[in-house]
Amino acid sequence: MTTVVDEKSHGAEKLEERTHINAELGQSSDIGIFKEGLRVFPEPTTDPLDPLNWPRWRKHTILAIVMYLYFMFTYITTTTVPSFPELQQQLAISYSQVNWTVAVPSLGLAVGPLFWSSLADIYGRRTIILTGTLIAFGATIGAGAANDFGGYMAARFFQGFGVSPGATVGMAVVMDLYFEYERGQKLGLWVLAIDTGLLVGPIIGGFMALVSADWIQWLTAILFGVLLVLEFVFMSETLYPRTFMLGRMPTETAGGVNLEMLADEKGDPAEVEIKRTTKLTVLNFRPVPGLRHPKPWDSLVRCILTFRYPVVVIGVFIYAFAWYWWIVSVITMIPAAYVQYSPQIQGLLFIGLLLGTLFSEMFASGRLSDYVVVKLAKKNNGVRLPEMRLWLAYPAALLSAIGLIIWGVSIDKAYHWMVGQIAFFLLGAGIQMGNTVMTSYIVDSYPLQSMSVITFYAVFLNLSAFANPFFIVPWQATAGFTWTFAAQGIITFFGSVPVIAALHRWGGSLRAVAGQPSWVNPEHDSL
Repeated sequence: MTTVVDEKSHGAEKLEERTHINAELGQSSDIGIFKEGLRVFPEPTTDPLDPLNWPRWRKHTILAIVMYLYFMFTYITTTTVPSFPELQQQLAISYSQVNWTVAVPSLGLAVGPLFWSSLADIYGRRTIILTGTLIAFGATIGAGAANDFGGYMAARFFQGFGVSPGATVGMAVVMDLYFEYERGQKLGLWVLAIDTGLLVGPIIGGFMALVSADWIQWLTAILFGVLLVLEFVFMSETLYPRTFMLGRMPTETAGGVNLEMLADEKGDPAEVEIKRTTKLTVLNFRPVPGLRHPKPWDSLVRCILTFRYPVVVIGVFIYAFAWYWWIVSVITMIPAAYVQYSPQIQGLLFIGLLLGTLFSEMFASGRLSDYVVVKLAKKNNGVRLPEMRLWLAYPAALLSAIGLIIWGVSIDKAYHWMVGQIAFFLLGAGIQMGNTVMTSYIVDSYPLQSMSVITFYAVFLNLSAFANPFFIVPWQATAGFTWTFAAQGIITFFGSVPVIAALHRWGGSLRAVAGQPSWVNPEHDSL
């Protein structure tokens, strides 16, 4: 569905991006590093402190920590769902109000990236991740000790606010560690973490409810404590002054070189005296050297300015408000749909969603997305187009829609619970595939502004999760399960697919008209 116009406009963008970087390096925009005939991005150095050059075990360890943090991102919101009846009694609130206890941490998750993202570009990823995790740890203790609705809601907000760096800063770490051609799989794993946290939370919470609703929070505090230790011991700083180092350690030759030959290039990183990555202190409260840093409020400003770039706005809004937030509908309505079962059994009913999510990631998301893009790029004279990521969005929307419709009907018709599990499997697979597709697409569209576009994504995705619990209960009470969830399935497919098809056809043209943002990630912008 891509056209010659798309290809030319995308090529113009890439040339503009290369010209922007290479102007400071004094290099020609026609040179580059290549692997299997495709240009490599980001451009690597010979510096052993460059995260792209770190050994695989270190990269994977840091990726695992970032996934743990992103797992907790949604775990905190849903692990309390099986304890809703006890929370209602304990806090003297209605079912609609207990649903708000899922919405409020989502508000913290939405607000947090606007605060943390610029700070992570100034002081580094590790300092912000450690600080946020410490806040989440303290807020979780507060939630466990709270004895009134107001105190509990305040603690829940700061849980979300503290763990929110898992979205934008966590994604920035993935971008720091891996090349563009690897990111589909790695972003798929990163998305898998948030989706499994969303679904594993209620399973564990159901069994912790055997003790008490408070112990759900105490276990969460233990998990945050373990995460803090892992971050402190194994989390290296990944923010790297790439443009600054490339300007002092040229790695390219005219006509480009093969990535496998990069180790033979000359350049002495020992001559560059600035502290970077593993040479920085564990908690760094000075701006990372060698970078042009944003202002602390630039995350908010750039989030607003992102409205100028329609492919990001359209992609994020159609996924967040016509697709993703229905998973929150399902999660928060499970206790009402299966009221005949104990909290422990209700928690186990999330297994269908979890299995669908895992199946999708293993067979139909990140790695498959990378494979499709590489194959299509080779047929396109080695030129990657972000729209190549969108092919998997169509089956993802269909699976999600079918799952929603089947589940709604199965509750009203009192079908066997296994029918609901099949519906959950389809829904979980569709949500995981769609999430991977959309994050990869917007990052590929603006790779030099990845922090800003993911901040935009995180803000509105979590605002959708915040809004959903306020209307789903009255909607279901009025329309019943069948028509509530059938309507959601219809909106998912017939609302999402035409818009995605339009992006597929005209995305490149929209980017060409919008032009390039006036800012780049700090690692691509030296002093």
